Amino acid sequence: MTIGVRRRMGVDERRQQLIGVALELFSRRSPDEVSIDEIASAAGISRPLVYHYFPGKLSLYEAALKRAADDLAARFVEPHEGPLGARLLRVMRRYFDFVDDHGPGFSALMRGGPAVGSSTTNALIDSVRQAAYDQMVAHLGVENPPARLELVVRSWISLAESTALLWLDGRRIPRAELEIQLVHDFAALAVVGAAQDEEMGALMRRVFKAEPAEGPFGDLLGRLVTLAS
Repeated sequence: MTIGVRRRMGVDERRQQLIGVALELFSRRSPDEVSIDEIASAAGISRPLVYHYFPGKLSLYEAALKRAADDLAARFVEPHEGPLGARLLRVMRRYFDFVDDHGPGFSALMRGGPAVGSSTTNALIDSVRQAAYDQMVAHLGVENPPARLELVVRSWISLAESTALLWLDGRRIPRAELEIQLVHDFAALAVVGAAQDEEMGALMRRVFKAEPAEGPFGDLLGRLVTLAS
C-alpha cells in the first residue's frame, strides 16, 4: 500500500488557497456566518496556521473580496464591436453570472458585512464601480463625458446593483428578464438625459442609428410603441 505524501505549499500558494476556500464559503453563506475553523477545515490545515498567513478573519475577508472585485470588474470588459445594446446584454449576463455564483457574499458586501465600512472595502467597491463606468464610457466612444452623461452612467450602475440585490431576495423575477430590463433601463435613462442636453442628444442619435430593429434597444422601442397605442 502506498501512502500519499501531502505536498508542502509555499507562502503565496497557501495564501491563494485560503483566499479561494474563503471565497467559496462566502459565496454560499454570509461572511458573518463563516468561522475561521470552517475555513481551516475546508483548506485541510489547522486554525493556528490560518492565522500564520492572515492576522484575522477581516484580513482574509478583504483578500477574498479583492479577488471577487477583480473578477466582477472583469465582467464589464467587452469588445467594442457591434451594436451597443447587444454588448450591454452580454455584460449583464456575465454580471448576473457573478451575482448568481456569489449571492450571499455579494449581498453581504452591499448590505453590510464584516469588512463593510473599512477603507479597504470601500476602495474595492469604488474600484468596481469605476471600472464599470470607464467601460461604459468607452463603449459610448466618449473621451470627456459631459456631466449629464456621467450622471446617467453612474445612476445606471447603481440601479444594476440594487436590481441584483432585490433579485437575490427571493428571485421572484426570471433572471433573463432582468438582464434585458437593465439594458432597456440604460437606454431609457440615456434618452431622458438626451432630451435635456443637445450633446447627449447627438450621442444617442449616433448610438440608436447603429441599432438593429431586432436588438435590445429596438425591442424597447417596439414595446413602447405597443404601450402607447
